[in-house]
Amino acid sequence: MDRALRSVDLHPSMVPEAVKLTVVGLLKDHAIGDEPAPQSYQSAAELVAYCMIGAEGFAGANDTALALRMEQRIEDALEHGKTLDAQLVLVTLTARVIQPSVVEHFGLTSEAD
Repeated sequence: MDRALRSVDLHPSMVPEAVKLTVVGLLKDHAIGDEPAPQSYQSAAELVAYCMIGAEGFAGANDTALALRMEQRIEDALEHGKTLDAQLVLVTLTARVIQPSVVEHFGLTSEAD
């Protein structure tokens, strides 16, 4: 997970250990076999990083096309709910590590709010 986070310009030390452990647990829950596929870590890291860095920071550190894909994934997650992507966004929201701009842009709330 740490390597995947670094690849999207989010230093692993900026992500609370509880968030990383929860993300890995979710990946295992959604894995087809015993362990998540290596690319699932990358996919999760991209979405978590987008949520934590925000659209502008993420696009600047990666590229605009990847940022747009993350926005589409969040929109799809909000529409379909209960998906892995929805759970990943919720993890960042409930852990209070999500960028306020992401919360505002997508109108995110948690039941705890």
